[in-house]
Amino acid sequence: MYKFGLIGYPLSHSMSKIIQEAAFKSIGIEGTYEIIETEQEDLVSRIKYLRSNGFQGFNVTIPLKVPVTLFLSGVDNIANVTGSANTIKIMEDSSLYGYNTDVYGFVEAIPEEFRKVLNGEKAAILGNGGAARAIAVGLSILKVKKIDIYARNIINASEMAEALRRNFPNVEMTCKQIESLTNLSEYKILVNTTPIGMRGKAMGISPVEENVIKTMSKDSVIYDIVYNPLKTELIKTAKKYGIKTIQGLDMLIYQGAKAFEIWTGKKPDTLQMKIAALEEMAE
Repeated sequence: MYKFGLIGYPLSHSMSKIIQEAAFKSIGIEGTYEIIETEQEDLVSRIKYLRSNGFQGFNVTIPLKVPVTLFLSGVDNIANVTGSANTIKIMEDSSLYGYNTDVYGFVEAIPEEFRKVLNGEKAAILGNGGAARAIAVGLSILKVKKIDIYARNIINASEMAEALRRNFPNVEMTCKQIESLTNLSEYKILVNTTPIGMRGKAMGISPVEENVIKTMSKDSVIYDIVYNPLKTELIKTAKKYGIKTIQGLDMLIYQGAKAFEIWTGKKPDTLQMKIAALEEMAE
């Protein structure tokens, strides 16, 4: 019997248990998935708990995706490039091996025809945490020519950009104060990686003001990785002005399915995972 979990804080909004239990069901294997709220100062004790209580792997979310890398004996190439991990496999010798499935989930959720459109275009990212790193890598893989990172902590954002420049020298990366974002007309895609708009954390608030959102071109995309609620204030406002949108649930499903495959060696049914999440959110 498999035993997995999720660490991070806060987790009251999380759909990971729902989608991973649906993944087990979709291929007919037994397993459990636990939600384990973990603040940064509790990370060491939490890892000891996971190692000694029969877990074979766990997911990592805000604010632990970067700190958890300090405890890993190895990482896959994407986790190495991003400097963050969201999926950990506990090996037979109890060592931890890290993966980043956020990049896969982020790219997979973008319609294939739009992926091609991003080649040579400009992108904007809101935030500078572990998810922002993954999104920047995903956009770089899709060959955007410039990424502007809008953050409150410019020092952290600059460190992130510098690390990414070493791996993607052809992509121009700049860091700006989020308050300086007043016009989106130059961007083909805007991605929100902050928790603003999340259920239980600034729900009903957009990380970008309406008068700024409406400056974006109608053939561009606003992508909010927040998935609960399904339609965040940012997504609602973008739709109001006829701007294309991508909601965060698909990224969650695809990254979760990839994590499940890493842990079990089996591919779950992503449609069943999505249906389970939508049913839970409709209640």
